[in-house]
Amino acid sequence: MASALVERFFETLITGDRPAARAVVEEAEQTLGRPDAIVSELFWPTYEMIQKLFRSDQLTVLNHNLATRLLRWLVDQNSARLVMGPRLNRTIFCMCGPAEGEELGAQMAVDLLESAGFTVSFAGGGVANDEVLARVQDEKPDVLLMFSSAASDLPSIRQLIDTIREIGACADVQVAVGGGVFNRAEGLAEEIGADVWAGSPLEMVETLIERPNVRATSTQRTVGRSKRAKTKAA
Repeated sequence: MASALVERFFETLITGDRPAARAVVEEAEQTLGRPDAIVSELFWPTYEMIQKLFRSDQLTVLNHNLATRLLRWLVDQNSARLVMGPRLNRTIFCMCGPAEGEELGAQMAVDLLESAGFTVSFAGGGVANDEVLARVQDEKPDVLLMFSSAASDLPSIRQLIDTIREIGACADVQVAVGGGVFNRAEGLAEEIGADVWAGSPLEMVETLIERPNVRATSTQRTVGRSKRAKTKAA
């Protein structure tokens, strides 16, 4: 049932059929109930299908743009129906990849995190590391989240994590990553030194609630380790 609904929803999105897309969402509301379930069971799997097909050149730019923009409109509408849970007194500063599709994926995570009780600030993509560091040092969020990042973001993310660790900037901040490139490269999140990671918005919510004190070990990070060792030896 769920997979059939996702397939139908996908077809309405890539053709830009707004009335048909709304009808599928209304049908999902009858079967899935809560707005957060619609994000997890309909929006997110359909989004992942769109992104996967586009990356493999099985979806044209036109179809991708129609789908992404229509899905974002529906995500926005559903967001207004999410029930806000009790505040957790935990803050998150979130960023994502530079493309609109990546921002859409991050938006779903941000919506569910806020609904779960987190206080979230969402900066999107393309923010320089020095600005991020300044924000982290000034605001001291509990979590620095990079969700739905692009492969092109990896060098800056690695550098950002290294800098936070090396200069002790907000030593208590938990670094979390998920979605995007981290879903396509197994073990990458751990290798670059992230404290926690998750594959979907709902999984990210559960991870940050259940594992608030988890931090990466000093021996965890493997990416760039040999380079640092050579630098010290020199």
